[in-house]
Amino acid sequence: MPKVVALVGPPNSGKSTLYNRLTGLRQKVANFPGVTVEQHIGESRLDDGRVVTLIDLPGVYSLTPRSEDEEVTRDVLLGRIPAVPRPDAILLVLDSTNLGRHLILAPPVLSLGLPTLVVLNMADDLAERGGDVNTQALAKQIGAPVALVSAARGDGVETIIDFLAGSMGVPAQVELPVLQDIPQCREWAAKIGRHASYQPPAPPVWTSRLDKLFLHPVAGPLIFLTVVVAVFQSIFTWARPLMNGVQALVTMSGGWMGHIITNPGWHSLIVEGVWGGVGSVVVFLPQILLLFLFIGVLEDSGYLARAAIIADRTMARVGLQGKSFIPLLSAYACAVPAIMATRTIENKRDRFATILVAPLMTCSARLPVYTLIIAAFIPERPLAGALLGTRAAALLALYALGFAAAFATARILKSSILKSESASFVLEMPPYRWPTPAGLGLRLLDRTKVFLRRAGTVILGISVLLWALAHLPLKDGVAPPIEDSLAGALGRTVEPAIRPLGFNWKIGIGLITSLAAREVIVGTLGTIYGMDGDARSLGLQKAIHRDLSPAGAVSLLVFFAFAMQCISTIAVVRRETGSWKWPAIQFLYMGSIAYAGSFVAYQLLR
Repeated sequence: MPKVVALVGPPNSGKSTLYNRLTGLRQKVANFPGVTVEQHIGESRLDDGRVVTLIDLPGVYSLTPRSEDEEVTRDVLLGRIPAVPRPDAILLVLDSTNLGRHLILAPPVLSLGLPTLVVLNMADDLAERGGDVNTQALAKQIGAPVALVSAARGDGVETIIDFLAGSMGVPAQVELPVLQDIPQCREWAAKIGRHASYQPPAPPVWTSRLDKLFLHPVAGPLIFLTVVVAVFQSIFTWARPLMNGVQALVTMSGGWMGHIITNPGWHSLIVEGVWGGVGSVVVFLPQILLLFLFIGVLEDSGYLARAAIIADRTMARVGLQGKSFIPLLSAYACAVPAIMATRTIENKRDRFATILVAPLMTCSARLPVYTLIIAAFIPERPLAGALLGTRAAALLALYALGFAAAFATARILKSSILKSESASFVLEMPPYRWPTPAGLGLRLLDRTKVFLRRAGTVILGISVLLWALAHLPLKDGVAPPIEDSLAGALGRTVEPAIRPLGFNWKIGIGLITSLAAREVIVGTLGTIYGMDGDARSLGLQKAIHRDLSPAGAVSLLVFFAFAMQCISTIAVVRRETGSWKWPAIQFLYMGSIAYAGSFVAYQLLR
């Protein structure tokens, strides 16, 4: 059995950066048994070929839990979670530039009696700002080995590897403070720091200067809005050459397969069904990665913590707190991890309110749908020079629509069934740092794997099923026209209900299949139009432009802005809330808003 080592540390200590450094891509993400808190499990391969299993635990300030993630960290360290082995050793990751505060976590961790290596991270930042610490003196004081490292640069990581390879002995016994006595822990940390000749680094000059600007009550929100606008404009401008390149590869590979596959049935399935569906979605990968790149830069640089402070003023108006901002912001990537991230919110009513509104934030799965419709109906023209064009403005309006719906819903919930007392918002702001290319690269590579896995499973499966439905029932051994097939019959069954929204039977099929995942509608339409003899040569955008009116296009965008079309999100809401009641309510009210909003938009614009 491989040794199991847990990574423990306060938030913003660089723990995840160290974990990524030690594991590379040899990692997976799952849920702890019985709870919805994510666990990151990876492997670190030693020089002698042995493998050590690493568990990246949620960031905590103490082992006295106030939220679910803190409770999970404590329970894993104590071996209380079934199917998760108690760690054989601990890597206690602390920020060396903030040692006085972070060292308070050392007594409860060391008191567990497990071999522990105290990792003082961000050594590069400590040295550059004139700080210093005597690691040998500190190790003697706390009774555990100490390593001074920079996880971002990789400096000193060999000490950690040595610890994983063989330094799994019993820690020395030293006198520790009473664990529940926070003032004594603080005095102990201060005394230990003095004995270790700890010299705190000078406050970062740029941090205070930038905070005066970014946290300004007027300039701060305006800068945040400018950043958001620039991100959306770049999604259309910067990603366009990459999208054209991917489209060329998809078209070229489809033509290559078409020449190789001579059997008419297999040709129809592979080229028109599978490649028409999957390829239509893969084209949008550059835009999604660009969105994640910007989010990663904002998060790793320390700016997102400031954005949370700015947002706290707005969140309070709808009854939420600043801690809801990070989950809601991460919902722009995906609602599933966003809902899991609500575990940091101590107040249960605030947490449930955040869970219920998170899917209204515009996730990356909506991006292919938005981009396809916007590009098909809105010509690109400058509105504010190079900063903002018509397509980016339309995309920004859709994001704003979801944002407004989420906040209006939160206001209703927090003033009625989930009403509670307002909670104070405390957040430790990290200093500004340059994001590392390695960290951003790993994040984008992981997102690419998730996207392609979804394209290769959910979208592929639905494309094959749709192709089969589009070729049945056979008439004299020949597949019928798509409008007379089982797929066409399915679309025509729902068409009366969606005709007031401006949708035809083809869009109806897409609405049904997109219940699995929102972006599936793009693959569905790609498959349908790929098998439609009249539309096959037009291309997806032109085919949709032919079948949808401008009013119908706006109606479809509004529908996707509100509708709850994601089985994974429904499942995680069920697990998070412990009941089917909340996801059922969520699905019904979001579907009702989607239908009503779409109906009003179409009837007004037609």
